[in-house]
Amino acid sequence: MYHFFVPGEEIAGSEIRITGPDVNHIRNVLRMKPGERLCVGDGAGREYLCAIRGFAPGEVLTEILSQETADTELPATLILFQGLPKGDKMELIIQKAVELGAAGIVPVVTRRTIVKLDAKKAQDRVRRWNAVAQSAAKQSGRQSVPAVFPVTEFQEAVRRGVELDVKILPYENARGMEATREAVECIRPGTSAGIFIGPEGGFEDDEVRMALEAGWTSVSLGSRILRTETAGPALLSILMYHLETTRARQEK
Repeated sequence: MYHFFVPGEEIAGSEIRITGPDVNHIRNVLRMKPGERLCVGDGAGREYLCAIRGFAPGEVLTEILSQETADTELPATLILFQGLPKGDKMELIIQKAVELGAAGIVPVVTRRTIVKLDAKKAQDRVRRWNAVAQSAAKQSGRQSVPAVFPVTEFQEAVRRGVELDVKILPYENARGMEATREAVECIRPGTSAGIFIGPEGGFEDDEVRMALEAGWTSVSLGSRILRTETAGPALLSILMYHLETTRARQEK
């Protein structure tokens, strides 16, 4: 079933109005007709099964049939702190992070970040990245749309981790998988966790020291060095499996 998001103010009583680019997609690409059903969410966790009532200029009118209770969100809050990569890699990283259950993405400028963004370019990129996140949430059936936060300097990103229960920083010089296993097992349903991934070239040694002093845990992702666009999704995949299986055991 097709899935769309609307701002909360478009939900009124038993009706939901869909506006913006989705109108053309529903009407002219999908060629949906009155009576056909679709899922509509407010991006904050509420989901509705709806039927199309009709079309008006610039909007699709739908009727709420029921509120959905299916839970497609991970039972823990995972925040990806991603060192800014070159080119359009950030869009791929955001897409995969959303599909794998991340609750938010923080783009970070580190010393080895090659991309240089002025304030205007940074705002434009963040706007584009949030559109990518919404599209990925729609495609993957998420109930919430993860936010892509403003571009953040390294020191501020490290400080933001203080409020999280678990803080993991994959680092190519970390050795052994025992610390990785212990860190993963600390992330339980109801907890929050940060994952800090460096850009191309990784972190500088003093950046790692700063993060460790602030409570981040340095871990290994194995004997191979992963690209920046691979490392985040790899760790998120591990955490998704861990959390989903933990939840399944608890529900038995």
